[in-house]
Amino acid sequence: MKVSMIALTLAASVIGSVAHAAVPTPSTGTVDSSQIAQAAQPQWSASTASVAGKTRAQVRQELVQAEKDGQLANLNRSLYMGS
Repeated sequence: MKVSMIALTLAASVIGSVAHAAVPTPSTGTVDSSQIAQAAQPQWSASTASVAGKTRAQVRQELVQAEKDGQLANLNRSLYMGS
């Protein structure tokens, strides 16, 4: 029983390493500078207003405004529906 388990584990390891070796690596000679620049940039960036930070009063005012115009209810309905 143990021999078959060891053989199965060894076979799975060999298959995994062969599959990993079969994946081609991108050559660095064909990459242009625009692709490098895109890879270096983050997927999103924070606006400058949020970097500066907000006071508690500003956050509270935004919360009250979101409750008044129905934005908060819409978010609660769409995001938390069924949970």
